[in-house]
Amino acid sequence: MALSERRIARREFLKQGARGSGLLALSAVVAAGSARSARAADGAKASNPFAYDVSEWDRTDPALIQYQEVNRFNIANPEPRRIAVGPGDRLYVATKRGVSVFLKEGAVLSEISLSSPARCVAVAADGTVYAGVRDHLEVYDPKGQRIAIWDSPSRRSWLTGLALGENDLFAADSANRCVLRYDRNGTLIGRIGEKNKDRNIPGLIVPSPYLDVEIGRDGLLRINNPGRHSVELYTSSGDLEASWGKPSVAIEGFCGCCNPVALALLPNGRCVTCEKGLPRVKVYSSEGIFDCVVAGPESFSENGKAGSVHDLSDGTMGGLDAAVDSQGRIYILDFVSRGVRVMQKKV
Repeated sequence: MALSERRIARREFLKQGARGSGLLALSAVVAAGSARSARAADGAKASNPFAYDVSEWDRTDPALIQYQEVNRFNIANPEPRRIAVGPGDRLYVATKRGVSVFLKEGAVLSEISLSSPARCVAVAADGTVYAGVRDHLEVYDPKGQRIAIWDSPSRRSWLTGLALGENDLFAADSANRCVLRYDRNGTLIGRIGEKNKDRNIPGLIVPSPYLDVEIGRDGLLRINNPGRHSVELYTSSGDLEASWGKPSVAIEGFCGCCNPVALALLPNGRCVTCEKGLPRVKVYSSEGIFDCVVAGPESFSENGKAGSVHDLSDGTMGGLDAAVDSQGRIYILDFVSRGVRVMQKKV
């Protein structure tokens, strides 16, 4: 993507999210806080408050890495953005051309074509596919035939993550800085994460389109709050139950202007987090205590370059996503290389 196109993408998101200048100002404050703990690149920092040098942290202590790569495959379609696991541990990847379906070994099984780029995807136990495009959701049967188009919640919506509950679907709307709650018929029945002083909800800070949502076996939603460098736990009715995470370039924290950018949940309830800028995938306990590294920055060198915040046009280029299968294997989607790494716990 050309630099001018990147600027347009970044500017367009900020317009969709409203109060764009306010978000940038807050993002700058957070980024500057992380920068003080890193070695500043003097020339760049003098002209750009976002610039910081994280080269000291681009290698991971091998003792912290408790996963090993057991397979890798590529996504042929451009702009992969989210990965999900469906029935039979089949993999579903949202791309510019639609949703690509893979066997767990990486062989292409089918393609679901969409009229607009798919931004996110989730799959029900019966194989029904829910695909989020820019401002609305579309539903497909297991054979890839479209069966419904849900109404757009707003003109400025930017959907970036989906999670399926027993009776509900939750959609992360990064531009409106909330998670939308739908019933399975497509009726919007609630908004989660919006700032609410009476409910002690500080609000989601989302400087760029990286908002995700997962639902645990305990019924609680996990939502990343990237501008606050945290993961928040909500009930389906929108009550904030807990929050964990802190800004830091150290391995136990989240660095940069806005991390983590994606989440996944292991069968034992532990949380997998993905970061951009300093790309790394980590595991935390259900209470938010750092456990181990799945893959560090050394595994995603090109992604790190694309996701670093060098100027205000950045923020929509780099990034990672993750999904977990029934055996606890972690599938890491690299937006830049268009590759999927299959990671398995070391024994």
